[in-house]
Amino acid sequence: MMHWSAWIVAALVVLNGGWMAFDGTRALIVGDYITPKTGQYAGQLGPWSKVAQAAGIAPRSTLMKSIFVVYGLVYLIVMVAFLLKASWAWSAMLIAAALGLWHLPFGTLINLIVIVLLLLPPLRS
Repeated sequence: MMHWSAWIVAALVVLNGGWMAFDGTRALIVGDYITPKTGQYAGQLGPWSKVAQAAGIAPRSTLMKSIFVVYGLVYLIVMVAFLLKASWAWSAMLIAAALGLWHLPFGTLINLIVIVLLLLPPLRS
């Protein structure tokens, strides 16, 4: 039987990886990410966009949108392998969570929680 913390990890990965795959795919199709429609931050991307710019990637570029899609889909696939207890999946989950720390603020928080849960004894491989 799967430990409860594995289900929390799975839910967090679905939330984060699923959102990134969805938002990136939508951005490729309609031209932009989902952003606030009104208020002080209307039309603005999150703090992650500054990280992308610092890395030399234009946040609204096709490359960045594609990174969203690929990362989100890979994270979801790794999560399924983790739930199926594939021998390589724990390490891949840890790597995927670490690679998602740039997605400020929510991706950073979610991935930090995933990393902590993965390092606890019930899930440690």
